[in-house]
Amino acid sequence: MTEIVPRWEWRTFGTDFGPADEVFADLSPIGAPTVSEEVYFHSGSGAIAKIRDGLMDLKELREIDPEGLEQWLPVMKEGFPLAREHVMKVLEAMGVETPALERPSYTQGELIEEVIDPNPGVGAVKVTKKRVRYTINGCMAELSDLEIGTTPLRTIAVESEDREAVLTAVRSLGLGDHLNHNYIRAITALFDDGGVRFGVIDVGTNSVKFHIGERLPDGTWETVVDRAEVTRLGEGQVDGGPIQEEALRRTTAAIEGMVEEARDHRVKVLAAVATAALRAASNRDQVVDHIRHRTGVGIAVITGEEESRLAYLAVKAELGFEAGSLVVFDTGGGSSQFTFGAGSMITERFSVPVGAVRYAEAFGLDGVVSQDELLRARAAISADLESLDDRPRPEALVGMGGAMTNLTAVSLEMGSYHPDRVQGAVLERAEVERQIEMYGSTPLEDRRSIVGLQPKRAEIILAGACIVATVLEKLGQDRLVVSDRGLRHGLLRERFDT
Repeated sequence: MTEIVPRWEWRTFGTDFGPADEVFADLSPIGAPTVSEEVYFHSGSGAIAKIRDGLMDLKELREIDPEGLEQWLPVMKEGFPLAREHVMKVLEAMGVETPALERPSYTQGELIEEVIDPNPGVGAVKVTKKRVRYTINGCMAELSDLEIGTTPLRTIAVESEDREAVLTAVRSLGLGDHLNHNYIRAITALFDDGGVRFGVIDVGTNSVKFHIGERLPDGTWETVVDRAEVTRLGEGQVDGGPIQEEALRRTTAAIEGMVEEARDHRVKVLAAVATAALRAASNRDQVVDHIRHRTGVGIAVITGEEESRLAYLAVKAELGFEAGSLVVFDTGGGSSQFTFGAGSMITERFSVPVGAVRYAEAFGLDGVVSQDELLRARAAISADLESLDDRPRPEALVGMGGAMTNLTAVSLEMGSYHPDRVQGAVLERAEVERQIEMYGSTPLEDRRSIVGLQPKRAEIILAGACIVATVLEKLGQDRLVVSDRGLRHGLLRERFDT
C-alpha cells in the first residue's frame, strides 16, 4: 500500500490578486486546464468532504502551524454507492449528529436528499472548477476560476510536503499578508450576507491595537473587532537599545491571539505595522523575523511621518473638519505624531520621541510623585516639544491614542469602554489638569481602580496626561476633540478602501 503523506496547504480566495496574477502570467502551466463539477459538504468542522469524479473524498485537518499553514491528510476516497459505515465516517469527521441510516449503501443523490439536506448541521453546495496548475519553488501551485453555487470566485492554492517551500512560494506571489482560507471557510463566508473583512494590527510601544473592518456591498465600513492589548513592548528600552525578551514574548503572544481571531472572523488580508519602539530598536530585524516565524505576520516598521499621515487620514474620514486649520496629534508610549493641515491638505507632519513610557520611567510617574518631580517631568516634556513653540493657534485640535481615550473615559466615568461615546468627545484642559493632580497623589494600586482607567495603563497615565496638557498649552487651546479612531483605521482605509 502506498504511504499517504500529509501535505501543507495554503489557499486564498478573491477576484483580483494583483502581483500574483502577473507572476502566473509569466509562468508556463503544467498541462491543459481541467474542469470539474464537485459537491462540497460544509459544517464548519476540521474536515473537508466532497464528491468529485464519482468518489467520496474526505480529508481531515491534522495541524495548523504558527504561520497559518494547514496540514491535511486524505482519509477516504470511496466510490458510490457509499456503504453505510463510510457515510457514518464522513458525518463523524464533520462533527454532525449521525441520523438513523436505513440503507446499507447510498447513491450520491440518496446521500444528499436523505442524509445531508435534512440535517441542520451540514449543507451541500455545488462547486465548478476550472483549474490551471504550475510549479513555484518546487510546490504545486493552482490558479482556479470557480462557481460556488451561483457565485463566481477565484482561488490560488500552494501545497507541498515542505512547509518552508510553501511559505516562500506564497511570499514570492506577493500574498504574504493574505490569511490562509480553505474551501470550507470560503463557502461559509459566502453564505453570510455581509461584505469582505480586512484586519489591521498596530504594534506600538505600550500596546498592540487590533481592528477588523467589514467592507459592506454599498462601500461603507462596519467595525467587527476593535480592541487593544497592553504588552509594553518598549519596557526597559533605552536610547535605541534592543527590545527586551519578556516584552517581546508578551507582544508576540498578543499578536498570535489576534491572528487566530482574524482567522475565526474570516479576515481576507491582515496588514501589520509597527511604530516608535521598533523604529528605534537595535534588534529590529530580529524582532520582526521572530514575530513572523511565530505568527505568520509580516510587520512593516513605518516612519513617524507616515504614522502621523495615517492618523490624519483617520480623523478626516471619521470626524470631518472640512474647512479651517487643523492639528491632529497622536501620542503613544514611545512617540507623538503631529499633522498640520487645512481642509484636505496636509501642510506639515512630523514625529518626536515624546511618549508616556519614557517619562514614566525617567521621572517615577508610576505612583505618588512630589510637586517638584512633577514639575521637572513637565519641564522635560515641554523642552522635548519645542517644535510646537511659536506656532499659530489652530482652529481645531484633535487628539488620539491610549492616553487620550483613557483620560476621556475617566472624565465620563465610564465603567466599561464605549468607543462611540469617546469618538468626538470634547476634553477640556481643566479636566486634564484635574486628572494630573489626581494621578500624582494616588498610589499605583489605587489608580487601577479609578473608574474609566484601563488598569494596565495606570503606570503611564500620569505621563500621558502631562504630554496632553503640554500640547494644549503650546498650541493655545483650552480643549480638544478626541478621536477613538487612529492609525489602524487610517491604514485600513488606505489599504482596503477600494
